[in-house]
Amino acid sequence: MDILINVVLPLSLAVIMLSLGVGLSFADFGRVARRPKAFAIGAISQVILLPVAAYGIVIAFGLPPEIAVGFMLLSFCPGGVTSNMITKLSKGDVALSVSLTAVISLLSILTVPVLAAWAVVHFMGDAAPEVSVASLAMAMFLITTLPVLTGVLIRHFATGFADRIEPLLSTLATVLFIVIVLAALAANWDIFVANLPTLGPALISMNAALMLIGLALALAAGLHWSEVKTISVETGVQNATLGITLGTIITGQADGFTAMELPPAVYGITMYLVALPFVLWFRRR
Repeated sequence: MDILINVVLPLSLAVIMLSLGVGLSFADFGRVARRPKAFAIGAISQVILLPVAAYGIVIAFGLPPEIAVGFMLLSFCPGGVTSNMITKLSKGDVALSVSLTAVISLLSILTVPVLAAWAVVHFMGDAAPEVSVASLAMAMFLITTLPVLTGVLIRHFATGFADRIEPLLSTLATVLFIVIVLAALAANWDIFVANLPTLGPALISMNAALMLIGLALALAAGLHWSEVKTISVETGVQNATLGITLGTIITGQADGFTAMELPPAVYGITMYLVALPFVLWFRRR
């Protein structure tokens, strides 16, 4: 379990973020300036509305402190390669999805540490572990920002090589993600079973509500239907592996997962169940 937490978990996240970066080009970042309205709606949905909705769900379901923190950590996470994949399956605007994922992932080095430190103190009070914003930001840089930038540079300077390794990285990232989710659930099985009647509905409610919120906001803004679908997915689908990793870094526990990692681990399964009917609907329109 020590190797899984200290080596496999951060490595899996780095591989996931590298696979994201390899699929990006510098033009993807420039696209943000050319489509400011769609990007702004997506960014507001992810960075502001998502945590607010998650906080409301936590209070409404009365989740225990440590699980509540894990819930909020998940809401602070940007989308990942999964949101890009679901957007593609939904026949959405993949370029917009990739741009949102890339930029929000890079910005998360500034937003996530501060919000995570607040959530830990707010929900756990005197029982809260000490959280160093600077250390968390450095960890975020090393396991998210740096791999993304490395992938972009590989794409820029060695396009052929990037094309060859992208499928391999995507497959490896998927396998590692499954291993991490299953390990987190197995390590917290008793807590998982005890809290499933509340945790499952809470995660499903948050996921569905966020996809609907993103959908409604984009429609109200008068965006193109492909952009509407994309913002719905980007608002509702988060990087579960990053959520698990953040919980592990904050608790500092090296000999096993804690309850803080449980919400993102369960979400790693439920998000597909929630997204499926949306994908089927989006594909028909």
